[in-house]
Parts: sequence; C-alpha cells; structure tokens
Amino acid sequence: MTTDSPAAGGAITRDEVAHLARLARLAVTEEECDVFAGQLDVIIGSVARVGEVAADDIPPTSHAVPLENVFRPDERRPGLTQEQALSGAPAAEDGRFRVPRILGEEA
Repeated sequence: MTTDSPAAGGAITRDEVAHLARLARLAVTEEECDVFAGQLDVIIGSVARVGEVAADDIPPTSHAVPLENVFRPDERRPGLTQEQALSGAPAAEDGRFRVPRILGEEA
C-alpha cells in the first residue's frame, strides 16, 4: 500500500482497490473501482471509530443490561403409568414401544 493508505489516515485509492481486486481475483471495471474506493473508505473509517470507542477502562460485557435467569421451582408431579403411555402406541412389546429396525446386527 502507499503512504495514502487508510492506516496512515488517507483515503483508499483506486489503485489500491484495483490491487485488492487482483489479489482476490475479481474482475472490476474502472467505474466499480471508483465506487468501491468510496465504499471501502467509509467502511475503514467506521471500523476506526469503533476502535476508538473500545477503551481500556471499560470492562467487556456480553449484554448491555444485566440478565437474570428466572426458573420455576422443581416440583414432582404425577406422570403416566407404563400402561397409559403405551395405550396409544401403534405397537408395543415387553412394556416398550416397538419400532422398525433401522440398523443391522452391528452390536
């Protein structure tokens, strides 16, 4: 890159866009180089502003506001008996649901 590179504080040039396009093996027209140069300059400036905000005295956060999980208490409740659970099954065998075999005798 040249001394006019964004890292040095200058705007990205058409030549730099063309160079990046060649590295990425992208075919871009002269008009696209002009458009991309402006767009890339805005993107690089935005990233630089974000970098300025991240200060050492600000602790990292995962959420903007504190979160607290709300759980209901565990309570035992009556469930289905084995007979009730199997009553709607299309097929049952030895107190279990019967399903078609999908695996061979590998085990």
